[in-house]
Amino acid sequence: MSNPADSSHASRPAIAWIGLGIMGSPMSENLIKAGYDVTGFTLEQDKLDRLTAAGGTAAGSIAEAVRDADVVITMVPASPQVEAIAYGPDGILAHARSGALLIDMSSITPQTSVDLAEAAKAKGIRVLDAPVSGGEAGAVEAVLSIMVGGDRADFDRAEPIFEALGRTIVLCGPHGSGQTVKAANQLIVAVNIQACAEAVVFLEKSGVDLEAALDVLNGGLAGSTVLTRKKDNFLNRDFEPGFRIDLHHKDMGIVTDAARNVGAALPVGAVVAQLVASLRAQGDGGLDHSALLRAVERLSGARV
Repeated sequence: MSNPADSSHASRPAIAWIGLGIMGSPMSENLIKAGYDVTGFTLEQDKLDRLTAAGGTAAGSIAEAVRDADVVITMVPASPQVEAIAYGPDGILAHARSGALLIDMSSITPQTSVDLAEAAKAKGIRVLDAPVSGGEAGAVEAVLSIMVGGDRADFDRAEPIFEALGRTIVLCGPHGSGQTVKAANQLIVAVNIQACAEAVVFLEKSGVDLEAALDVLNGGLAGSTVLTRKKDNFLNRDFEPGFRIDLHHKDMGIVTDAARNVGAALPVGAVVAQLVASLRAQGDGGLDHSALLRAVERLSGARV
């Protein structure tokens, strides 16, 4: 079997990529740029066309995509989609070859990752959960933070692949650990966006130059990657999705449920989870999560 650590193109592993959405498309393209052969499958023909235009190969089914792959990477929205593509007669486990490495980069429940690793083990397939943070921009720029759960040997095998996708790559512990850390990440991001949104409305209602205020805030202790990435969204009211409210709603459900299971109190997180849910209920689920600004504006009687 090929070894991803080898530098020659011929000896690099053949990669199957399942799920070519906002994150999956640029990530798969970065692997192609790094010299990997990538065969992709997704349900949208335009996404397959984009992959082939970038130098990848389009497959007509999951079975076709994974049958000759050394490494299978999945990037789909949530646990039900991971289960749908992994299990059953048409799924990855039924068609990937023994010895393949399955890397799930979706953001799902830790228990789903643990269950997948156990089911795959019976088929001779190794698994890593490797969710990411950094949004669409991080995917495009190949500067994602990648939090990994699984065995050290499999992590070492996959590390050169991760290095083509991200900048911060950490093995966090056994199966499910990557998802647990990602859940904590999404908690921090949501609370941070909510705080920024509240500050924006406060500043605007106070008549302050918003751009100047955000610049100086971002240069001090209040500064953050979230504010750096989302400042223009707030200023321009541009809520074109880099990461949709629908997905952050799903992630807040994951972290609140996981925290309940381990006995951790998330008082602020629980409030923000409800605010995300309310924004979704008001029809904004398809917008970027910086649209939390709209929820604060509604509460404040400001423009929406």
